[in-house]
Amino acid sequence: MRPIMNAIQLVAGLLGITLGGAPAAAQTYDPRLPVCIEVYTIDGSNIDCSFTTIAQCAATASGRSAQCYANPYATQSRQQSLASSPPRRNR
Repeated sequence: MRPIMNAIQLVAGLLGITLGGAPAAAQTYDPRLPVCIEVYTIDGSNIDCSFTTIAQCAATASGRSAQCYANPYATQSRQQSLASSPPRRNR
């Protein structure tokens, strides 16, 4: 019984070390701002969601290997989007 307990403790310890050593990713999308930029580098890419307009983001991206896009997590009022669209007709 003792060797089984030692093996379980060893596996649990190694699992803890492995998972504890992995870097944690922070949330990159700010839900309060509607536009993000992804900048590509040799080491990978970086996402920054600190823009209020596509034009503002495009000015920052100009001359860089970067892409602007709508923040997929931006909080937008559903009432606001429904009020701006024309009413639907029932068929």
